Amino acid sequence: MTAQTHRFSVGNLMIFALAVALGGYFTFAAVQGDYGVFRRVQINAEADQLAAERDRLKAELAELQNRTHRLSDAYLDLDLLDEQVRDVLGYIRADEIVIR
Repeated sequence: MTAQTHRFSVGNLMIFALAVALGGYFTFAAVQGDYGVFRRVQINAEADQLAAERDRLKAELAELQNRTHRLSDAYLDLDLLDEQVRDVLGYIRADEIVIR
């Protein structure tokens, strides 16, 4: 009995090289592509940042709505009105000293 050696043909080598190249391409696309793992991490980080900014803006809006209500006709806060007059118009009382 003689031992038979298996020789790979050029066609088999090309099919194997093509399979390895396609596998590498799809792996790369799954990790770094437009819909890959790294892009998902970026999107999640951006979503967290935008949620924090949204919460900050909601708090600022609530503060502004409170100040607006306190200066409305239905409810007038004289201390806030005095503060706004001093800040916007620059009024001071005669018995006050202004240090800049």
